[in-house]
Amino acid sequence: MPTTLDQIANEAGTFAILAMDQRGTLRKMLDKAGQPSADQDLSDFKVDVIGALSPFASGVLTDVEYGVGPVRAAAALDERAGLLISSERSPQPTWNGEQRTEYSSAERGPDFVAENGGVALKFLVRWRPDRPAGADEPDLAREALDAVRAVIADCRRAGMPSVIEPLVTLLPGDDPAQKHRLVIRSAELLAELGPDLLKLEWPGDAQGCAEVSKVCGAVPWALLSAGVAYEEFVQRVLTAMDAGATGYIAGRAFWGEAVNLTGDERRRFLRTTAVDRMAALNAAIEGHGRPWREVATA
Repeated sequence: MPTTLDQIANEAGTFAILAMDQRGTLRKMLDKAGQPSADQDLSDFKVDVIGALSPFASGVLTDVEYGVGPVRAAAALDERAGLLISSERSPQPTWNGEQRTEYSSAERGPDFVAENGGVALKFLVRWRPDRPAGADEPDLAREALDAVRAVIADCRRAGMPSVIEPLVTLLPGDDPAQKHRLVIRSAELLAELGPDLLKLEWPGDAQGCAEVSKVCGAVPWALLSAGVAYEEFVQRVLTAMDAGATGYIAGRAFWGEAVNLTGDERRRFLRTTAVDRMAALNAAIEGHGRPWREVATA
């Protein structure tokens, strides 16, 4: 079946997607801030964020564990924002402290996403591209590629967009300066599998963004925020879009400080500061970036 990204794109064909699928990460953020972090607290936080920011988003990314049900019950999701649902479990399994990639087609595939009201499936993969496999140990890089390949194939059969989010990890002995080069290599390897959209880390600078656009070819990509300060994220998004990116998929750059707040104070921050940030970024990216259809048909 053909797939379209129109349900999660804006009228210009680019992406202004709110990310609120953090689970373990959100709990850790709340714990660090000394705030309550029970399951209900995570759900309440997601409802507040999505209720405030989804009117400004072309799409909203959240999770079934703490987001979808409570958000639906609270009627917090703006009807104009397409719903992306995280397919990966949190946490994922590990081997000797390294992340492994696991995908269950029957339990967490396109049917799972559709049954929960989603129009696109997002799959996270934490990996080190080109990681060599030693004797008597699993080939973690191959596992990641195989899982992503299966996700894309399932989504293609179902006519549902696949959104792949690789987060690059470093091995002991890796030079941290390699990270940006590995982000580009990760994008190259995953783009070869033909996902509908890649959600990518910052590749270092404008040249790195241009390299990402080159290796992605006909696969659109959007920049994630990774918790950087809002002002820095704005500059990164504009740089990325001027180098061929199709938009952003971000959360903490807008709502990060809200983890320090609760109740009415949190909702007031979200409906003022966070809204102002997202609205300002949306205005700033007008006229920047390539529409997803232009990239996909290149």
